[in-house]
Amino acid sequence: MHTLYAYGLLLLMLTGFLFVIQVIMGPKLQRSALSQWTRTTVIPAARGDILDCTGKVLATNGNVYKVIIWPKQMAENDRERAAAELSRVLGLDYETVLKRCSSTQYQEIVLKRQIDSATRDAVNALKLGSGVGTAADSKRYYPMGSLLSQVIGFTNVDNQGQAGLELSYDKYLAGTDGKQVAETDSSGNLLAYGVSEYIEPVDGLQMYLSCNSVIESYLENALSQAIAVNNAKSAQGIVMDCKTGAILAMATKPDYDLNSPPRNDLELLAELSRNRIVTDVYEPGSTFKILTLSAAIDSGAADLGSSFYCGGSYLVNGEKIHCWRHAGHGMQDLTEAAENSCNCAFMRMALKMGKQTFYDYLYAFGLGQSTESGLPGEVRGLVTHEKYVTENDLARIGFGQSIAVTPLQLCSAVCAAVNGGELHQPYVIQRLVDREGNTVYEANTAPLRRVISAETSAKVRAILQSVVDNGTGKNCRIAGYNVGGKTGTAQKYDEYGRVDAGKYICSFIGFAPADDPRFVCLILVDEPQVDQIFGSTVAAPFVKNVLEDVLHYSGILPSHAEETVTVPDVVGLTAEEAEAKLAEAGLTAMFQSRDEITAQVPAAGETAAKGSEVLLYTGKDGEYDDEEPKRYVKVPDLKGKTPLQAYDILTALGIELVTETDDPAGFAYMQSVSGGTVVEVGYKLKVYFRFENNDD
Repeated sequence: MHTLYAYGLLLLMLTGFLFVIQVIMGPKLQRSALSQWTRTTVIPAARGDILDCTGKVLATNGNVYKVIIWPKQMAENDRERAAAELSRVLGLDYETVLKRCSSTQYQEIVLKRQIDSATRDAVNALKLGSGVGTAADSKRYYPMGSLLSQVIGFTNVDNQGQAGLELSYDKYLAGTDGKQVAETDSSGNLLAYGVSEYIEPVDGLQMYLSCNSVIESYLENALSQAIAVNNAKSAQGIVMDCKTGAILAMATKPDYDLNSPPRNDLELLAELSRNRIVTDVYEPGSTFKILTLSAAIDSGAADLGSSFYCGGSYLVNGEKIHCWRHAGHGMQDLTEAAENSCNCAFMRMALKMGKQTFYDYLYAFGLGQSTESGLPGEVRGLVTHEKYVTENDLARIGFGQSIAVTPLQLCSAVCAAVNGGELHQPYVIQRLVDREGNTVYEANTAPLRRVISAETSAKVRAILQSVVDNGTGKNCRIAGYNVGGKTGTAQKYDEYGRVDAGKYICSFIGFAPADDPRFVCLILVDEPQVDQIFGSTVAAPFVKNVLEDVLHYSGILPSHAEETVTVPDVVGLTAEEAEAKLAEAGLTAMFQSRDEITAQVPAAGETAAKGSEVLLYTGKDGEYDDEEPKRYVKVPDLKGKTPLQAYDILTALGIELVTETDDPAGFAYMQSVSGGTVVEVGYKLKVYFRFENNDD
């Protein structure tokens, strides 16, 4: 009886052991055995190409090779020789290579990637046995170098996206790797007649951009020239098709070659690869007046018969807010106010519309929200919530202060203002196509919504054409074409929210043809250092160059005959000599200073409308001499005040309240600057709140 119990117990134990081996540990043991019987080689998928809208390749894959080692297949006494030879040929550390050759816990190790064919041949010539081999590899290659560098981005050595569209659309471009599984003997050698399994890779999608490489080159050349002649820190620009929302060109200068990004300087790489058109906000200044003008006409707050008096400033709730021209513009109608870029007129338009109406238009134009362009890093801009906006703030918003936008937001909104009144979603991805040629995604060019009426848009176009023909935008005139546009000169602020003296962003936004717009171009020049710092002289000439090139490239014929002349070369001449030579050719001179000429725009040999201006530069730094006078106030002690009380007190003084959260509560217990400190109007004061009120 005891024997039967013993046999039963033994049988039960064996059954349990078999259950553990076969069921619980079975899959793991099967994988382990399979790894000893087979060799798995990854077959990388081809990363999808990036092309412009005409099919020109912007990013593709070059044929390179990789060195692979299989440690288990190396004889122990061969590892030192293999490590010595491979480290010599590949330029690797000997100890590192030897360690990898000895790592028998790994079936396969990629020793080095992206080697050229000569290095591959040198490795194969070593005849290091079945434990060392080479295989095809790929390397991302950018045929056009730095073109569209901030938009496209780059990959790492493993072809994984690291910046730009390469990063944000990595899962669509990368595809899915395949693999080959082959049987081996107990030593890891491939069996001559072993069974092999092949899983084909799925290549990445082809990406077609809305950008046109030719138009992009026009824009980038103009930005480089704008930086050079204005001694500027940087410049940004964008060209859009205002009828579809397509981004035709987008760039920030300086930039970098996508084939050799400065990886050894991460701070510089981050700076050069940032797409400021969507990641940075700025106070737009007078270019924003296009939106105020559109909203005022559409809402009935202004019409072509409206008149505005400018005495150099406008009084709002006891505060004198200055026009850029302190002497004033006198009495003017709506068109003249736009031609003069009169701050006082646009303050009155904003105030007449009122907060709710004006804000309805601003939101309809897409401000304060992402454009959903598909570009990585896009921000929403800064639009102060309506409940915190005073009449003084509203007046400033009317002429482009106290509000911050991205260049893309502004360009998109202006497209709606001039294209007939419809807002389109900006886009940079035109379509995605698989390897069989099937389109798996295509951009939607239908309008998102109507912002203003077609009649209002027509009036806005006519007024903005007059700004170029007769007003501050005259340096954007193109012979034979009607062009509309608006200048802008905006102050910059330091890290404490104070006006940074002498630092400005000058901009111009233009569109053509003015009667039936197709192209809108915005250029911003950051921190120009010349004598005359205005959007009309710093940025407008370069928008003119881009639009003129784009119109000719697109086959759009001139709408009217206009006498043109060839611009003479006046570089190296004195101011008097240059002025005389230009007058002889039928042109006028616009001097940055009266010293020897070092550069000119338009350049020598270009054509220009007879009677137009040629900008003459001397290469000397200058200062903007039309700055609004600074005003100073004392910071109050806000301890024990509620958020609303603090806001009211600071707003009355012209100080901006900054809090840790969007909805602060409790009582003030600390502030970034102590009470009694003198600060400039517009200063941003950070105040901290908590529920314990210790103000006894």
